[in-house]
Amino acid sequence: MQNKPFLTLDDVKKIAAGAEAEAKANNWAVTISVVDDGGHLLWLQRLDGAAPISAHIAPGKARTAALGRRETKIYEDMINNGRFSFLSAPELDALLEGGVPVVVDGHYVGAVGVSGVKSSEDVQIAKAGIAALGL
Repeated sequence: MQNKPFLTLDDVKKIAAGAEAEAKANNWAVTISVVDDGGHLLWLQRLDGAAPISAHIAPGKARTAALGRRETKIYEDMINNGRFSFLSAPELDALLEGGVPVVVDGHYVGAVGVSGVKSSEDVQIAKAGIAALGL
């Protein structure tokens, strides 16, 4: 039997704080979500001024990144390059850039999804949150 790390509540709070700090430093109104490796929601935070729909998109991005074990930009690029059939992939409902997996010692332990600004800025916020873990 193998052992693997997992996200604790303290880890999730660090990710959320790091992501929030990045968003606020840039005056970006976003929703930040963190999920475990099964795509189950552990954290949802909608900053003041974030569009209501972002509270649905951010968790979808996080879930897709966790289940697919890759950044959601890969899926968006696939579809934009003509692989439209991928839109029918089960359980992947936010095939937009802005979801980033959390990897610890080669193990995928969850993901961060951000929605509310440009996709590249969503990624910037997600990666700042992950960096707050100090991995």
